[in-house]
Amino acid sequence: MPKRSPRPAATAALPSAPPVAGRRRALLRSGALAALTVLALTACTGTPHPAALASGASTRPPATTRHALHRLVDDGAPGAASLTTRAGSPAARYATAGVADLRSGRTMGPRDHFRAGSLTKTLVATVVLQLVAEGRLSLHDSAAAHLPPGVPARGDGDRSDLRRVTIRQLLDHTSGLFNYTRDPRLSQQLFGKGFGAHRYDSHTPAELLRIALGHPPVAAPGTHYAYSNTNYLVLGLVIQAVTKNPYATEIRRRILVPARLDHTSFPGTDPVLPEPHGRAYSQAGGRRVDATTLDPSRAGSAGEMVTTLGDLNRFFSALLGGRLLAPRQLTQIRNEKSTGGAYGLGLYATRLPCGITVWGHNGDINGSYVRTAGTADGHRIVSYRLNTDTLADPAHGTAVLTAEFCAPRRP
Repeated sequence: MPKRSPRPAATAALPSAPPVAGRRRALLRSGALAALTVLALTACTGTPHPAALASGASTRPPATTRHALHRLVDDGAPGAASLTTRAGSPAARYATAGVADLRSGRTMGPRDHFRAGSLTKTLVATVVLQLVAEGRLSLHDSAAAHLPPGVPARGDGDRSDLRRVTIRQLLDHTSGLFNYTRDPRLSQQLFGKGFGAHRYDSHTPAELLRIALGHPPVAAPGTHYAYSNTNYLVLGLVIQAVTKNPYATEIRRRILVPARLDHTSFPGTDPVLPEPHGRAYSQAGGRRVDATTLDPSRAGSAGEMVTTLGDLNRFFSALLGGRLLAPRQLTQIRNEKSTGGAYGLGLYATRLPCGITVWGHNGDINGSYVRTAGTADGHRIVSYRLNTDTLADPAHGTAVLTAEFCAPRRP
């Protein structure tokens, strides 16, 4: 659930947007990465996918992937890991560098659970587009028309107003809504000097939305792309209002069960990661802290998901392969036209140096950074993660994708 955009440019001018019909989107960054001890590259293990991630079968990954992960560790991440899967192939390729725990020296395992931050958004977007396909929502509806009772729709005076914001503008981050994680007071509590005292604070979506609506919009709705966690906080509430179920319940029913994502969860206020898991390291108040446990309600539908590399690959394979969305909605989730090529309706494209375009999302929350990307047909998926929340050099993260998608294919 990043404070900033997953793309290089945080704001881009857009063409005029249509009016709202009937007037009816890294969780939290912790600032600069700590100067962590540089750790040696560890051995890599590959395992069959999906069931045999626990079997212990071994396949040596390409040297280019190892080098890319090693570079992330050299940049200061305690540990890094990646998983590559291909449709029709019985084997998954897993690689790791550094360690999952600075004290014990334990390496990252392929079944380790971690917080996925803003990758939550792609699952939320998928459910919203399913509701659109069912005729229960329209992309042109105003957000205010689909809020649970008691949830605010506008701030005071000239503050933000959800009556002017459409569902589409929430999905592609063109709503202009202030990003609640940038509120100065809350920001200090979430990932600044106040993290230690406030890491177990619980927050409701309505409370976080009130904070966002208390700030002026950053732009008029439909005029600029500006990444905001508030957008997906609202979409979680929209799902609740339309289905009469919490957004996490709908994701379980519509995505986790059909796609067999058995190791993915939405913990609500539970601060503990499921076993197995490593440690999570972050910067708070100018020092490195262990951020493994925290109350994830700070992220909610914008970034609370806990998952594994294997489940991320299974989800994106199902999504991009057309098994979760009808063809029209699958086209919409990848449509970046309204943002000038910055973001679709829950996915974004990355054009790699070799000319290949891959689709996916990234996410960060205290102590965790993760990114998934796949070919347009979902036949080849790569997920990688760090046990810290900031990439010292984003280009080094993209290099992992380049190593996997651009290297010559091996038999």
